Amino acid sequence: MKELFSTNDITKVVYAETILNSNDIVSFVLDMNTSVLEGSIGILPRRLMVLSIDYERASELLKDFGFDLEII
Repeated sequence: MKELFSTNDITKVVYAETILNSNDIVSFVLDMNTSVLEGSIGILPRRLMVLSIDYERASELLKDFGFDLEII
């Protein structure tokens, strides 16, 4: 698996997951439970992962939808 991006903004994670899932790309969020344990502080980022074979396609797809994967 490869990391697409890491962010503290859960809305970006959900939006990206929706885009990927609707294009038949399997994604997985890491660190979700850790982020829940820390409460609503929002200091621990969540990482969105995809399979290595889907990485290029997923990256281009998210860029088409306005994600700046270099900064997130």
